[in-house]
Amino acid sequence: MDQVLYSSDVAVGQTHRASVDGFAILLCNVAGTLYAIEDVCTHDGAPLDQGELEGCRITCPRHGAVFDVRTGAVLALPAVCPLETFPVEIIDGVVYVDL
Repeated sequence: MDQVLYSSDVAVGQTHRASVDGFAILLCNVAGTLYAIEDVCTHDGAPLDQGELEGCRITCPRHGAVFDVRTGAVLALPAVCPLETFPVEIIDGVVYVDL
């Protein structure tokens, strides 16, 4: 990661935008498990970091597309393409995302 991020920096039910090798990702804490997704809505390119995370679902703040942060799957239109997801590993509290 371009910045050091600790698992404790992302509270349950919250998101945190980060940069990995210059690529914007969004870390999402779902019930204590961190998931990493691309921080861009596949519908129109809007960043998702201002969207609302409810359980495993994130809603794009611009047009309301909904995605499952665990899989990247589209759950509600207008998006039709899934988000890219990335493996997350936590070592000694430090978050590592594999692009």
